[in-house]
Amino acid sequence: MKITAEALKQKIGQFFFPAVFINDTEENIQETERLIKEYNIGGLTFFHSRASAATNYESKKKVVFNDDSYEKIKALITRYQKAASTPLLISIDAEWGLAMRIEKTPQYPYAITLGALPENKADLVYEVGKQIGLDLKAAGIQYNLSPLADINNNPNNPVIGYRSFGENKEKVADFAVEYLKGMSEIGVLGCLKHFPGHGNTNVDSHLGLPVLKETLEELMENELYPFIKGIENNVDSIMIGHLAVPSLNDGKDTSATLSKVVIQDLLRNKLGYEGLVISDALNMHSVSKLYETKGQLEWEAFNAGNDVLCFAENVPEGIEAIYKNASPDRIFESFNRIMKAKEKAGILSGNTAVSGELDFEKTSKINLEIAQNAITKIIDNSSSELAFEAQKNNKLAKLSLYKKTENTFFKTLNSELPSPEFAFENLEVSEISSIKKELENFETILISLFVPKAKSLNNFEIDNEVLELLSDLLQTKKCIVYVFGNPYSLPLIPNLKKASGLVEAYQDFEEFQKTAGIQFLEKNNFDGVLPVNIEIQ
Repeated sequence: MKITAEALKQKIGQFFFPAVFINDTEENIQETERLIKEYNIGGLTFFHSRASAATNYESKKKVVFNDDSYEKIKALITRYQKAASTPLLISIDAEWGLAMRIEKTPQYPYAITLGALPENKADLVYEVGKQIGLDLKAAGIQYNLSPLADINNNPNNPVIGYRSFGENKEKVADFAVEYLKGMSEIGVLGCLKHFPGHGNTNVDSHLGLPVLKETLEELMENELYPFIKGIENNVDSIMIGHLAVPSLNDGKDTSATLSKVVIQDLLRNKLGYEGLVISDALNMHSVSKLYETKGQLEWEAFNAGNDVLCFAENVPEGIEAIYKNASPDRIFESFNRIMKAKEKAGILSGNTAVSGELDFEKTSKINLEIAQNAITKIIDNSSSELAFEAQKNNKLAKLSLYKKTENTFFKTLNSELPSPEFAFENLEVSEISSIKKELENFETILISLFVPKAKSLNNFEIDNEVLELLSDLLQTKKCIVYVFGNPYSLPLIPNLKKASGLVEAYQDFEEFQKTAGIQFLEKNNFDGVLPVNIEIQ
């Protein structure tokens, strides 16, 4: 049966998932509606605002936060679905929940925190996947571009870090599959990323092209292991990373997103994957600057084997380029995969309704259980006894770094362990020299470090003056240190080995602070295990 050019172009439109933003103007929104109506695009990928998108979409604009972002996204999704003749597959990055993109929505622990759970608590990762899926469905989103299958085998990685389950390939694979199963149970599609593995790189692919030096054998042994497990468990989709693997591309630094060898030969033929293949965001600088002609990048990405073109910026030109260059068979192949995914998500029958309510209480319950099983003791020289003894002799002080003394951790401790408290909030309002002076009369200092940022950039934004203060206290006092934040921040602290007690608590959530306090007072066991190897000084 002969298909008309118009009908074929309508099918090609399904491959395009342009980015949309909660903070868009009415003009932007109408432009998206026009793309939906005129080009029959397949879906949308939601971001918070143009200023916060992958590569700072438009200059370095300040991100504006709204209290009503959740209401906004629901209204936008309803509006966009109304404009579509084929129901849209709505996608978002929600690795740790809607909160990754939308403020005032439930937030779950980062993957690195989940990676600290013992293997026998993998059911909690399943629960996280399921609950995130329910949150997405409430907003009218059917497709979560998560979780990462990347193995954290390079501590200098600027972009993976806390987003990976850790450096043990079996655990990364098991936990990624549990997360996917949780979402799948309630009909939300998942995605393993960034194929063939973004862990062992030290370049941020939003800004440049990371290069993997491994051979195929080495990749099969490590990086590809979680993806293979995902394929065995029928993962809905796999995202191709913007990273080069010269050993697979005749020594060339071709981005995997644009490599037939990576997608067709390796993923499809060698690993036998038949599901949906989605590109990483095509606005990322590692690929977006390669071609001057509009539409060529979209064609090259499709030609390499991607079914879905995420964050495609040139929809009309991309459709034309694919129409001109692709065979109808190849077009139908990708079209059928997308329709199959839409069918699984239950939207082809018109079920695209936004259901609305978020269950913050359920999130808190899950987060509490994760805290109880993930917090990790690294050094323990009977630190609880030490603190109680010092308190009895009025020699115990508490020091909070980057949070006021009225934090939940201190409040929990104060029920049984009251003592003088000091805080450093930031260099503008806190005087480090006066804190140092105040602490001179105390022998034992219980320190809570609330690491300012999860990303490693600029030492997680821990001030040098704070690191110097810690170094000094660790050498002159008995210090018990609780770190609420990314464990990769630990090696930055000089003389941390001298601590009388060291606990990695991962998140600053209320549930984690409270659990840390209770575990300290009750001298409970700590079940968490560090998900990455860390050398402390």
